[in-house]
Amino acid sequence: MPSPQQARAQASAITSGKAAPEAEVSPSAQLRTLFDRPRLSPGQRRIAQYLIEHITEAAFLSITDLADRVGVSQPSVTRFASAVGFSGYPALREKLQSIALGTLAGGPAEENQGNELQAAVDAEIENLENLRRDFADPNLVIDVGRKLSSSTPLTVLGLRISVSLAEYFAYAARRIHPDVRLVTRGGSVAYDALLQSREAGGTWVLAFSMPRHAQETLTAVRVARGAGLKVALITDLALGPLADEADVAFAIGTGSRLVFDSYAAPGVMCSALLQAMTDADPERTQARLEEYEQVADQHQFFLRD
Repeated sequence: MPSPQQARAQASAITSGKAAPEAEVSPSAQLRTLFDRPRLSPGQRRIAQYLIEHITEAAFLSITDLADRVGVSQPSVTRFASAVGFSGYPALREKLQSIALGTLAGGPAEENQGNELQAAVDAEIENLENLRRDFADPNLVIDVGRKLSSSTPLTVLGLRISVSLAEYFAYAARRIHPDVRLVTRGGSVAYDALLQSREAGGTWVLAFSMPRHAQETLTAVRVARGAGLKVALITDLALGPLADEADVAFAIGTGSRLVFDSYAAPGVMCSALLQAMTDADPERTQARLEEYEQVADQHQFFLRD
């Protein structure tokens, strides 16, 4: 009898395909497309990030209010609107409002938001719904999963608060990949690990960066790129230096309603990439899972259900 993990690997393969015409596109994905300009200045990126994170409110702000919220000048907002292809801020705001109104139409009624804990759950549900819309076309996830699967060794990088996600991914990836190297310390320790991974034949690094974003994560990503490694990044930021340095960036919403962030959507993103890795080499996946189950039974790793 196959183990539950083996059965899931056999039954839940991701099916490649284009997005259905009627598939919704998440508001954050619409804004990332709208603001995808390689020459945005740091100040303009701050404006873009604020709009992405506060679309339902920011779309109705005056130019003065938006400038105050972001901490830039009014002319900076006008230049930003021009940089992303609009005649001025009024034209940009009209577009933002059309996106925001679509978001509000599908959102929960204000009177049903409940207490703070329920509101935190509602925010995570919205993050998951946005991720579901992004998954309407799974081809990018499938492609990155194949590349991670073929990188031997595969390095997984997560520093500070991002350690937990990196450890989860690496733990699971080791069941289906022959050489997964986890890096959870920055500085020269990370540099050594990344350089050794490249020298050993590795081609990809999967990096995690959750808020607050660590300077040492950015430095490590740059070291990886300088060594010739490709970088896939899971983060909450669609724009900024980390996303700019990555070869592929998945911008996934995090729960920020409580004192410490929660990571429901990034956790699902991890599972999706792991699934894509299993699909990339199903024979290796099954062989490794079978071997692991034999070892687990022999040494009684787990309690009997």
